[in-house]
Amino acid sequence: MSKARLLYVEDDESLGFVTRDNLELSGFEVVHLADGQQAAQRIAAGELDFDLCLLDVMLPGTDGFTLARLIRDQNRDVPILFLTAKSLKEDRLHGLRLGADDYITKPFSIEELILKIEVFLRRNRIRPASPSFDPDCLGDYRFDMDQLLLTHRPTGETRRLTQREAELLQLLSTNREKVLERGEILERIWGENDYFLGRSLDVFVSRLRKYLRQDPRLKIENIHGVGFTLTVADQ
Repeated sequence: MSKARLLYVEDDESLGFVTRDNLELSGFEVVHLADGQQAAQRIAAGELDFDLCLLDVMLPGTDGFTLARLIRDQNRDVPILFLTAKSLKEDRLHGLRLGADDYITKPFSIEELILKIEVFLRRNRIRPASPSFDPDCLGDYRFDMDQLLLTHRPTGETRRLTQREAELLQLLSTNREKVLERGEILERIWGENDYFLGRSLDVFVSRLRKYLRQDPRLKIENIHGVGFTLTVADQ
């Protein structure tokens, strides 16, 4: 199996050397750039043959948020991880809205970084390039996000969802067959990753399971210690 190829943009010379060295020792091929503008030029030239991108936020020339936006303009699927000293919730949310997959706050352990990389690489290998399904069609159900309506087509039974129920169902539906981490769901739906909000997430998942129970092909599975995935069998 070929090595996973990583784009690593970090201007701290010492940290960049140590991190790149450890990543290479762990079996990754690493392209390390120390300047945001240089990275932006390579991205603009279409040089995005990477399996995952590691971006510092504060960079000379072009910051990491801008790089993430440039990457997403060309590739919707390659995982993007921010390595940053910025820990404010607003910064995390801004990065996630740009299409980043996760944050690791400096100082970080190499072991944590490698584990995160491996998780996202495994997830991305089974991710389809583009959806091959109607995002509004869930088995025997039709989901209308704009009207907050969930309709069981065989019976015509319709339920109006709350805004948060609909947002959660939309997130699970558009990412069906993929595992969504609890923290990612909480950041996207509730705006922050908090223990007590996590209990609320469990309640909302239970509600959605109840709403979808008329079609046994639909399952919202709890991946212990990771998150949730919506699966649709034989559709």
